[in-house]
Amino acid sequence: MKKNIFLSLLFCFLIQCTVFANTIKFAQISDAHFIKNDKYRTEVLQQAVKAINQEKGIEFTVFSGDNIDSPHAEYLPEFIKIANKLNKPYYIIIGNHDVFKNNGLSKEQYLQIVKDNNIFYKYKKPNYVFKKNGFVFIVVDGAKEIIPGTTGYYKKETLVWLEKQLDKYKNKPVVILQHFPLVSEMEIKSHSVYQKEEYLKLLDKYDNVISVIAGHLHMNSEVMRNGVYHITTPTLLYNPPYYKIITITTTKGFSPMIYTELKEVQAPAQ
Repeated sequence: MKKNIFLSLLFCFLIQCTVFANTIKFAQISDAHFIKNDKYRTEVLQQAVKAINQEKGIEFTVFSGDNIDSPHAEYLPEFIKIANKLNKPYYIIIGNHDVFKNNGLSKEQYLQIVKDNNIFYKYKKPNYVFKKNGFVFIVVDGAKEIIPGTTGYYKKETLVWLEKQLDKYKNKPVVILQHFPLVSEMEIKSHSVYQKEEYLKLLDKYDNVISVIAGHLHMNSEVMRNGVYHITTPTLLYNPPYYKIITITTTKGFSPMIYTELKEVQAPAQ
């Protein structure tokens, strides 16, 4: 009798967890550094897209910056043509290699080229919000287009905008996507974020931010800080090349669960 009661209670508990659980699974490609007519980089990107299309349960892919190797307008359409072969939506983050307003591409021009080559891509600004499966994803831009460099700079107006979004969605689980990481296992001063303390103070005000996901450092790093999981994904040009699968589950009354998988891409011979 007691065993039956226990099993009944366990069953009810599992049903409640299922009812109140949200799960999202997505892919991240970082620092592809694509160059038009570069056979190796083209084939690596194509292989990554092909592999992601074979993953089960993927909701979207995020390209987390330095998508092209330098701000040449002719590189980007070819990159987008390959990205368009993904069988689920994708989202673009701008990195320090992507833009240079005075000698190449501004952020406005960059995003216009993306839209020109993908009529379904609707984002006109580098900071934007999208929602999936009960989660809110906030893309935060830290790239400098006037004097590009390896340090990230999240402007005051960007942080003000971010705070408004966090207030707006304070009752929803939030994931922040950006190019420049705030926290990593190895601090690299030349690739750091300018005045990142202000950004971290902002995050500390909210208990619904689950993760900050970035690239830029060309290495794999995962660090928990004040309840926020900071994920840094290596470059697609790593040896061997990698992309990352990220699965997040939130259940009412429990801490979020984040599971990451580095997936190796079959690299062509160089």
